[in-house]
Amino acid sequence: MVRVHPIVFLVDVDNTLLDNDSVQQDLRDHIERSYGADARDRYWKILEDLFSELGYRDYLGALQRFRVEHPLEVELLSMSAFLIDYPFAGRLYPSALKVLRRLKGSGQTVILSDGDVVFQPRKVERAGLSAAVDGRVLIYIHKEEALDDVERRFPAEHYVLIDDKPRILAAVKRIWRDRVTAVWVRQGSYARDAQTAGDLPPADVAIERIGDLLKFDLPRLRPMPPVSQSKLEPAR
Repeated sequence: MVRVHPIVFLVDVDNTLLDNDSVQQDLRDHIERSYGADARDRYWKILEDLFSELGYRDYLGALQRFRVEHPLEVELLSMSAFLIDYPFAGRLYPSALKVLRRLKGSGQTVILSDGDVVFQPRKVERAGLSAAVDGRVLIYIHKEEALDDVERRFPAEHYVLIDDKPRILAAVKRIWRDRVTAVWVRQGSYARDAQTAGDLPPADVAIERIGDLLKFDLPRLRPMPPVSQSKLEPAR
């Protein structure tokens, strides 16, 4: 029989647990130093085009397309090493791992991310996030479209989704409604986009940084079930 957990925490990676904006800047700087500003701009244009096409940033796929345009520049191969061997653990937000440990003490905790099939799992592993949640890692192309699979793998009475992207929080809230508490972590470029955030319904809870959950009253993230009328009646 499948165990249904009282609560499952679903925690995003990029700009929620890990400062992905800084990772991107490091990659921009590396490309410019190694190959020049034109190469940097062209690679980033391919990356953004792929993002529009796929819905997630495919760093290795963009590198492959970039190489097709420059088939004789074998020096480009070093870019893959920069991506694969990047020290992601050094880009975790302060207290990110402590937060995961605290969440695990209150309910099953799962990494829930979007991304490609190679680079994103590598990022999660090298950052120490996979080990922090005992290998419970889900990576989809569009996680808000995979909620049935999330439920199948981690059935719960209630979910808590912790994410920096208002669009994702709103999409999941529309589907799961009162079965999910949407926690908006206001970090990173998506959270700072006031126009995008303003066009969407507010999250249930908003915090400034992931470390705020260390002192947050976690039971507040799971609404109490309504008390039936019979329980309100005095005993006779």
